[in-house]
Amino acid sequence: MQTAINEARQGIAVGDGGPFGSVVVKEGVIVGRGHNRVLGNNDPTAHGEVEAIRDACHRLGTHDLSGCDIYTTGEPCHMCLCACMWANISHIYYGCTIKDNAIIGFRDDKFNDLFNGRERLNDYLTETDRDACLALFREYLDSEHSNY
Repeated sequence: MQTAINEARQGIAVGDGGPFGSVVVKEGVIVGRGHNRVLGNNDPTAHGEVEAIRDACHRLGTHDLSGCDIYTTGEPCHMCLCACMWANISHIYYGCTIKDNAIIGFRDDKFNDLFNGRERLNDYLTETDRDACLALFREYLDSEHSNY
């Protein structure tokens, strides 16, 4: 998770977007990295998870990430959750929760309510290192940044 946090910090430093960093791991090796680039790329789909999936697929030369896990600083939005499923990511480890995302101005809870939550996916998602990711979110709040 620390590598995902560092990836998010890099994105914040250059003004790419929110405090979301992700890494894709296969057999203990990082095979993809990404951070939120929504503002940097003017692309609402350039979330950290999607960027990490794209990087991993490019590096591995495949669209199928079976056997890979993803570590991400914030619980994935529905777009990213579905992208992980389409890529065959085996498991998602996240730091901050959907409710934590709201603290920094993101509206993931709106979509979570619209799509009836995530209760049926509990074995697919595992919260980990929340305190470290909350510290990252506080850094983001204290920084100069654009809201979107």
